[in-house]
Amino acid sequence: MNITEIRIRHIDKEDSKLKAVAQITIDECFVVHDIKVIEGKDGLFISMPSKKAPDGTHIDIAHPIKTEIREMLNTRIIEAYHNTPRA
Repeated sequence: MNITEIRIRHIDKEDSKLKAVAQITIDECFVVHDIKVIEGKDGLFISMPSKKAPDGTHIDIAHPIKTEIREMLNTRIIEAYHNTPRA
């Protein structure tokens, strides 16, 4: 899998844990929108796109199956977050 593009949209709300929303393009042919960059107690992490279930929990709509792919996505998106200037 090759991530061919990452777009970052910074969220500028001081009291929000949500810091940005990312969009990735995979192999120049598949796009995933609404990946959230969140400030947690141990630093930044990503949250995959999800929907709210009737019981109030959130269910991922799209997500990596392998741990190493999730780690690679997290690293690449957080890196892009730091390297993308705020508008």
